[in-house]
Amino acid sequence: MNEVATVALSLRSGLKLSPLGFGTAPLGNLYAPLSEDSAAATVRAALDAGITYVDTAPFYGLGLAEDRLGRILPDDVTVSTKVGRLLEDCSPEEATPEMFVDVPSRKVVFDYSYDGVMRSFESSVSRLGRTPEILLIHDIDPGTHGQEVSDAHMNSLLRGGGYRALEELRTSGSIRAIGAGVNAWEICERLLGEGDFDCFLLAGRYTLLEQEAQATFLPLCAARDVGIIIGGPYNSGILATGPVSGARYDYEPAPPEILARVADIERVCKAHDVTLIAAALHFVLAHPVVRAVIPGAAAPEEVAANARLYATKVPPALWHDLRAEGLIRADVPLPGDDHAA
Repeated sequence: MNEVATVALSLRSGLKLSPLGFGTAPLGNLYAPLSEDSAAATVRAALDAGITYVDTAPFYGLGLAEDRLGRILPDDVTVSTKVGRLLEDCSPEEATPEMFVDVPSRKVVFDYSYDGVMRSFESSVSRLGRTPEILLIHDIDPGTHGQEVSDAHMNSLLRGGGYRALEELRTSGSIRAIGAGVNAWEICERLLGEGDFDCFLLAGRYTLLEQEAQATFLPLCAARDVGIIIGGPYNSGILATGPVSGARYDYEPAPPEILARVADIERVCKAHDVTLIAAALHFVLAHPVVRAVIPGAAAPEEVAANARLYATKVPPALWHDLRAEGLIRADVPLPGDDHAA
């Protein structure tokens, strides 16, 4: 296994993460089936690359990703999983796989209450064959449910005991850290006003293309020693493919204004002989509150490609040119700054 430096998730948790983590949605047969042998080989490739942090969720393949990790993952790897979705066995016509294929016949029941959190945690422990170190509240944001339903779930979390369950698990030492895994920084900022969290997994909302979270949320995390894990560093693909026909942004075809902005960013990257995807990966890791980034992989070759991107050297002049052209915010930390992670 390659040796990779680790960073602290937060002082209180005492957890150390590899800055390059491993996102496991593809292990749940995201969009396409993955054989058991291919899934195992992909996990082994991540371990061999020195990755010591893995993120998963019951939702990924309706338990399939957790089951697959449980068959191969060693105990010395830090694992985060999620609560909020309970999985119930059902007939095939009742199943709710959404974007996952060839998965168990199960349906998702959203439950952010005390009982829901505890049941979700126990089920994940059973599938993983171990206790995860980090528990994240999954997709409680209005973008997933709509404002009214999201508010009801927040009430269940905060008044119905879901947050109390997380605190009890952390206080007892069953887990080491609690947070949320969502697609919107605003709900994380609200949660920080309601409870004591160690970290947030923020998908797609702090990237080379988007930095609105820097206005208030990320400085608040810095002040409170709250670690950020970045999911979706490529905004669903466009920062990996560039502004090509059919490029996707937030899981939808990219609109013209996004295509144009990405084209400008890519132009600056090419001037410095850096690929867009490498710049996207290194940019997010520069922020001092970002502790890890978790690009997914569905094959050993994709793990190796992520490791090569992580090892890529990016000249500081690239970031300063992007800033000079107004393509990134003036107040975001840049790679190479003294405070970079």
